[in-house]
Amino acid sequence: MADTRTFADVRTAYRSAQKNTGIEEKVAFYNTWSESYEQDAAMLDYRAPFLAAECIASHFTSEKERAIILDVACGTGLVSRHLKKMGFRHFVGVDGSEDMINLAKKTGLFQEVKQCMLGQDPLPVQDESYDVVVIVGAMSVGNVPAMVFKQLWQATKLGGFVCITTRGNADNCQYKTELERVIQSMEEEKKCRRVSVTVVDKWEKAVHEHESGYIPGVIYLCQRT
Repeated sequence: MADTRTFADVRTAYRSAQKNTGIEEKVAFYNTWSESYEQDAAMLDYRAPFLAAECIASHFTSEKERAIILDVACGTGLVSRHLKKMGFRHFVGVDGSEDMINLAKKTGLFQEVKQCMLGQDPLPVQDESYDVVVIVGAMSVGNVPAMVFKQLWQATKLGGFVCITTRGNADNCQYKTELERVIQSMEEEKKCRRVSVTVVDKWEKAVHEHESGYIPGVIYLCQRT
């Protein structure tokens, strides 16, 4: 069935993913989307997983082989797959969708994959345990609340990194502003510092009628202080 998918199918799926629905409905959608997710991401030219991994690898100066990565909203494991190619070896995944988790487990990338309803449940991990905490794709309107950044920070070791991506299009403007406000408040409390903010013009192909071509996106890399 996946082989017959069209860009119209992809547009429909991505619009559904961005709808502001309840957590149970959202998870049910991701369960049904899991089998065609990677093909849809390729059709959309969704570059965020690679770009986030590249950002992390370029700023991580310790031994990559020994680093422990927490891949939050890991999906099928796209981000960790790229990070492994860049020298990282140890991954723990977290996702809300059982079907996505099952696919992630099949990759053999993860030492462990845990289920968690982000925004509703606390992260099922120990505080200050991870060299890098990364979340790609989920921090946007209709998905994970911006305040979840604080949970990501809490799971990060002192001196470790939190990497977050979000879309930069008009529909996500208010969420992006709120996310930046949360990060700034943590900086003002001397809990983290922004290492880099990377704006990418060609993030993914547009899926809404009022947009054309590609939409922009942003990668935030913060260090726990």
